[in-house]
Amino acid sequence: MKSIIVPVDFSDQSEKALKVAASLAKQHNAELLVLHMLELSPAIMAESGYISQEQVVHLIKIGEKRFTEFLEKPYLKGLNITPVIKHYKVFSEVNEVAQKHKADLIVMGSHGADGLQEIFIGSNTERVVRSSDVPVLVIKGDVEDFKAKNFVFACDFEEESIPALKKAKEMADLLNAEFHLVYINTPGDEFLSTDDAYAKISKFLNDAKLGLGVDIHNDYTVEKGVLNYSEKIPADLIGIPTHGRRGLSHFFMGSIGEDIANHSKTPVITFKI
Repeated sequence: MKSIIVPVDFSDQSEKALKVAASLAKQHNAELLVLHMLELSPAIMAESGYISQEQVVHLIKIGEKRFTEFLEKPYLKGLNITPVIKHYKVFSEVNEVAQKHKADLIVMGSHGADGLQEIFIGSNTERVVRSSDVPVLVIKGDVEDFKAKNFVFACDFEEESIPALKKAKEMADLLNAEFHLVYINTPGDEFLSTDDAYAKISKFLNDAKLGLGVDIHNDYTVEKGVLNYSEKIPADLIGIPTHGRRGLSHFFMGSIGEDIANHSKTPVITFKI
């Protein structure tokens, strides 16, 4: 792992993500790109904006000063850090920065579920997940000295999920993690007999040209299956595939992917199909 991006907005959530990104950077001797997007819109930045250019410059200087102070953390000492400032929030730019610097990973903080309110959906983190070609690691709590010893990846074992699986396996290798590939078998129209499930899995792995072991976990819903299986392992990291702007993959139809991202206490990493 050579390069890690972490967007920060000075919130507690972004600092938790920064700590995990710093831990990974230390473990892998990777460059840490810390990205901050100032609260300035294109209208404000334009000559015809509703505030003067002097005020714009003043706001930029305040933002840059605060950003510099935010990076003066003891756990960042000795790391190769590159600060990146964007003058306004365009979340697709996170992916552009990642592509430009050939980043291996984006690390972001998220509230997850807070009572009855589902914070992840419509959040800044979800916007980045939907636009990013680079894997996005979502952190919601304090994770001391992050190490992914056990990495669970669940998918529907359809052909379109092969690229996401390959990216997930590569990430597991980068993290020196044991890779647990699982098929969640649920009641109803999607239920498969043991023979049918193994036939589907065998064809999928043959098409992917990967020799991997697969567990079949039976549960009432995909979300419960992923979370219960991950707890049993126990997982340090849960991987899910996404379709980016087109939404979640068939396996995570509806709100299942968002539910996993919201309700998992374990960090979640997303891979674009």
